[in-house]
Amino acid sequence: MSVLQNLQPANVFKFFEEICAIPHGSDNMEPIANYCINFAKERNLEYYTDDMHNVIIVKEGTEGYENSPAIIVQGHLDMVCEKAPDREIDFLTEGLEIYVDGDKVRAKGTTLGADNGIAVAMALAILDSNEIAHPRLEAVFTVDEETGLYGAEAIDVSMLKAKMFLNLDSEDECVITVSCAGGVTAEGTIPVVREEVTGEKVKVTVDGLLGGHSGIEINQERGNATLLLNRLLYAAAKKTDVKLVNQKGGSKDNAIPKEAHTEIIVADVAVFEEVAKTVEAELQYELKTSDPGVQVTVEKLGQATEKALDAASTTKAISFALLAPNGIQNMSADIEGLVETSLNLGVYETTETDIVYVSGLRSAVESAKWALVDRFEAIVNMVGGKVEFTGNYPGWAYMKDSKLRETAIEIYEKHYGKEPVVEAIHAGLECGMFSEKIEDLDCISIGPTLKDVHTIDESMDVPSVQRTWEVVLDIVKALK
Repeated sequence: MSVLQNLQPANVFKFFEEICAIPHGSDNMEPIANYCINFAKERNLEYYTDDMHNVIIVKEGTEGYENSPAIIVQGHLDMVCEKAPDREIDFLTEGLEIYVDGDKVRAKGTTLGADNGIAVAMALAILDSNEIAHPRLEAVFTVDEETGLYGAEAIDVSMLKAKMFLNLDSEDECVITVSCAGGVTAEGTIPVVREEVTGEKVKVTVDGLLGGHSGIEINQERGNATLLLNRLLYAAAKKTDVKLVNQKGGSKDNAIPKEAHTEIIVADVAVFEEVAKTVEAELQYELKTSDPGVQVTVEKLGQATEKALDAASTTKAISFALLAPNGIQNMSADIEGLVETSLNLGVYETTETDIVYVSGLRSAVESAKWALVDRFEAIVNMVGGKVEFTGNYPGWAYMKDSKLRETAIEIYEKHYGKEPVVEAIHAGLECGMFSEKIEDLDCISIGPTLKDVHTIDESMDVPSVQRTWEVVLDIVKALK
């Protein structure tokens, strides 16, 4: 039985529910791509795909729109897969358990994937209809956006005719995004040496943080659990001997780590516990607005002998987490309130031989992005590590004269009785990639209200979906 069958617009939520039933985490794109291909085949629609599983579906203009300018409607197929610690799910083989919570749609103990499943659902709903008036519609569904815009980087656009591009990957209703930051991902290792150590073993956890998207929520100054945990370890190491056994914080470069864990061997557990209490009190005061639930938990595991990092490697591991640039680096001098340059140490963990890290770097200024790359590389080199910069994507520049933007503004004013917010964002959008591929591409990005994306608290506002759907239809109809 359908969970969303009573929601409107019915066909949009029908397709969204079908998408949620298909595993579609980043790097697992074949099942959802096959779903889109079968959709096109069943309706005798022109389609294209590639080895990465990007999918393009084309539907010619309806009566009266045969000679109208074509439009691209675009979203990405992949979702960020996060789950609660006690939630049992295999994201490679299982779909999501979604439910209606008042006027919101959520997923039980996991991310919802409305980022960007709702965009795909809206595009499919237009393609499926024989009643919606539209010009030539080119629905472009990319893969692996969440891990670095790899699908948009690789996709062949030679079959596309449109010069207008409607991206549906924004998360605030009545907001039109017209520019975004570029970015690059830093991935690497720092070698460590282990030795056999005997002493009191302790597990330390920093959690209760809000986390969030490293582009969208970076301006909220939310705590990074990895940095906070290593702040505690650094403080404790001043008062008692600490040897690191293991550590793990975060799972995605574009998600602010909301929890981090470590196991250590300490010389004096009582001293360590005292430092932990002090640091916890400091964090709760400092983060009382951004992360009021932050907490530090110390669990005594008893006497143990472990192959821990030696003193030099422990110092290196803790120091790198503290020294690596993170968070807001610069605010824009041109656009009030816009973060210009930032980083997010999204993944940090130990293996037998290395510290493995992944950090997401963003900037609206291309030269500032590469200056930050140099700075990050310099710190890695100082600790004897290696770094590779991957997934580079360009920013999306503001277009002074945009027919699509002005059309959308008029339609929002008609629906809402007020002008929409027109803004640039610090997060990356695929519009930048497509603007590089298609000359003079006229882009905007819109979407319904989504909250807490990339976290297990992600929700999608149902009335917002309905209103945004009407806006999307009117934009498409207006391009006659």
